[in-house]
Amino acid sequence: MRKVANIYWLGVKELQSFLRDYVLLGLVVYSFSLAVILQARSNSQELNNGSLAIADEDHSELSRRIGHAFLPPLFQPAQAITEADIVPLMNRGRYTFVIDIPPNFQRDVLGGRRPQLQVDVDATAMVQAGLGAGYAQQIIDTEIANFLSRSEGVPLSTVNLDVLISFNPNITTAWFTSVMGIINNVTMLAIILAGAAIVREREHGTMDHLLVMPLTPFEIAVKIVLGIPIAGSIPLFMIGVMIYLFFATAIGIFLGAVAQSMPQLGLLFMLVFLPMNLLSGSNTPLESMPAWLAAAMQASPSTHFVSFAQSILYRGAGIDVVWPEFLAVAGIASLFFTLAILRFRSIASQAM
Repeated sequence: MRKVANIYWLGVKELQSFLRDYVLLGLVVYSFSLAVILQARSNSQELNNGSLAIADEDHSELSRRIGHAFLPPLFQPAQAITEADIVPLMNRGRYTFVIDIPPNFQRDVLGGRRPQLQVDVDATAMVQAGLGAGYAQQIIDTEIANFLSRSEGVPLSTVNLDVLISFNPNITTAWFTSVMGIINNVTMLAIILAGAAIVREREHGTMDHLLVMPLTPFEIAVKIVLGIPIAGSIPLFMIGVMIYLFFATAIGIFLGAVAQSMPQLGLLFMLVFLPMNLLSGSNTPLESMPAWLAAAMQASPSTHFVSFAQSILYRGAGIDVVWPEFLAVAGIASLFFTLAILRFRSIASQAM
């Protein structure tokens, strides 16, 4: 009970110090509010509201069908322009997509002469350009096929492709990037706050006070619990978060014990956090990495954190699915926690 009371009062002291540190407090508030919103909204990987114009030189039923097939929310309503306006308007960035339907297009299609239809794309809008060009080709091909089937009795394909998209039906990027942003910020803040607490004690000269108190290194380490309001199995996810925070705070305490100042902690943090973040699978799937690198990242708890977070929050996985990741994170966390305690003991022996 004495150890529990010591941990409680040390936690109260750290919480009071944190609330008076307005820079760190602002960082925490920003990291789980505006930073997540900006990451979700500014990194869209789907086509939305693409600007479109059509230069219809055929004025036929088929050309009108093609023009009316481009609908929101993928595209804005098509604007009619002339062929001579295509280059000036594209140069001014007025439209991302311009469809030029040549004269006699419907007649040539019905005659089987395979006429050319031109789609001009402004590739400076890289994401929309790549996706929109594919959508435009699919829409145009579909309209031509439907037109021919009605005009000449040509049967459509006997196979209907029915694509079922699970867990993110509209393929909305924000559903993924926002949660991954929260996960990455958990790692970042847990390491920074734990490390900063140790460095702050050393810079203020109060580390010696902690070392001479009747406390063990285990009692000095502080755990943080973070709740994320998101749909899914929240209790199971929070168990995983607590296990992962055990690792993150342990490595933060270890780095804080190694660093002699806040600038040193910042440099060590970048060397540890950036590889963990970039290679965890939150930005690029492990399957897209070299095999040796994907295998090496299995030793990083952040990789297992991203894996079980996606399984629980996106796919509704239970403990029977994610327990290997929980066990891997707990094992690696115990290793770093032991290293942190050994470092504390080294500091204590040097102070004596």
